[in-house]
Amino acid sequence: MTESVYLKNGGMTPVAAIPRLEYGDFGQAIVTQVQKGQARVAAYFAVLSDEPGAVLEIFAILARERHGDLAVFRTLVGERFESLTPNCSQVHLFEREIAEQFGVIPEGHPWLKPVRFHRSWRPDHDAWGRDPAAHPLVGDLDFYRIDGDGVHEVAVGPVHAGVIEPGHFRFQCYGETVMHLEISLGYQHRDLERMLLGGPHPATPSQIETIGGDSTVAHMSAYSKVIEGLTGCPAPARAKAIRALGLELERLANHVGDLGALSGDVGFLPTASYCGRLRGDYLNMTAHLCGSRFGRGLVRPGGVLFDLQSSLSARILAALEDCEANTIGAIRLFFDTPSVLSRLEGIGRLSRSAAEDLGLVGVAAKACGVPRDCRFFFPTGIYQQEFDELITDENGDVFARARVRSREVEVSLGLVRRILGNLPKGETMIPMGPLPPESLAVTLVEGWRGEVVHVGLTDGTGSFRRYKIVDPSFHNWSGLALALRDQQISDFPLCNKSFNLSYAGFDL
Repeated sequence: MTESVYLKNGGMTPVAAIPRLEYGDFGQAIVTQVQKGQARVAAYFAVLSDEPGAVLEIFAILARERHGDLAVFRTLVGERFESLTPNCSQVHLFEREIAEQFGVIPEGHPWLKPVRFHRSWRPDHDAWGRDPAAHPLVGDLDFYRIDGDGVHEVAVGPVHAGVIEPGHFRFQCYGETVMHLEISLGYQHRDLERMLLGGPHPATPSQIETIGGDSTVAHMSAYSKVIEGLTGCPAPARAKAIRALGLELERLANHVGDLGALSGDVGFLPTASYCGRLRGDYLNMTAHLCGSRFGRGLVRPGGVLFDLQSSLSARILAALEDCEANTIGAIRLFFDTPSVLSRLEGIGRLSRSAAEDLGLVGVAAKACGVPRDCRFFFPTGIYQQEFDELITDENGDVFARARVRSREVEVSLGLVRRILGNLPKGETMIPMGPLPPESLAVTLVEGWRGEVVHVGLTDGTGSFRRYKIVDPSFHNWSGLALALRDQQISDFPLCNKSFNLSYAGFDL
């Protein structure tokens, strides 16, 4: 691809330098690169356009693992434009999102339904012909249905038996076998991307930290790197190391917690009991670091708000050593138990080709054999020196997703030890200057679920004209729906937990 501007992770470019292609060339560039496996869609979003005859300007950001960079280009569209989804599945949710936000029609989209059930951002426009002044009813859509002898429908949620986030799952079943699952979310939509417009505001850091509470450090690190990229003021090396420490502790807490939850779902209580306690221990290490078990208040643009003194490093390292043996032992017990393996192997299998077509990221992609990790392909900070182990599996089933988590736990334990033992000296915070006008910066961070993408686009005054957030769950919910095909409906809780996706991160 030649008609693009290429950015490294955390890079910035003036908007004027981003090539603007004719829509046909724009679509062809995306489809060709994705179909050849040369790139994938990391972000795809729109802003209102002032150009004559145009309604929106669409920006595409393609991640190119082989080159370690991001291709950025744009186009103009009107009220209706040809959908790219029939030739590129990776944009299917992005196009639905744009239709919902701006009331435009991607013609030929095979599954044009609302994503989050909010009013259009453009007054008097709605892609589905609803009353633009009325607030749409969440979950009000035409669900896909299968008719026939022995076929029945099962509706689950949005209120669930457990204390979990709300979401609706509509199963089409033949007997006990799932033929199709449709997932409808939006119950936790907070309009975060619009709240960020005109910023950064004093409330912006708090809003970023609540995108997904279990991924606070990942999202706040991505936001901070966007600001640092725009201003050209990178955080000090010591601050980058402390951020990485927070990220790996976040990964440990959630991976260990997920393995414990999977143990509970298959009725294997020893590992479930151990991992439930150990998750709390890892969260407490983050609390030692910054006073919050979920990492709130740790990361800010320019660095971190909490330094790591030698006595605190020793305290966290001692706690880590106490947890490590129990963690490895509990996980090995889990994988060495035949009754556990019989419930994991072959359940919720997803092929590598399906994972690549959908653009899955994180654990879900790695379990299908797709090499995808920002720490490896788009490294920043200490990951440029300290991370060289790309973890994948091949089976794409619940077992593979559990196995990827267990191996990432081992890697993260080693990373935390090395960070604590080799913290760079120096300051932990530098001041940020004003944001430049008419500029764009994009950042990728490997959260524990997968790739977190943040894009900041400024207007003529240096305020946010658009702030785009792509949580890994935005890509991966479609993978869960596909993994349930031809499975027993009773295996849904196990499959769901093996993905463990964020409702809030999707809903924004």
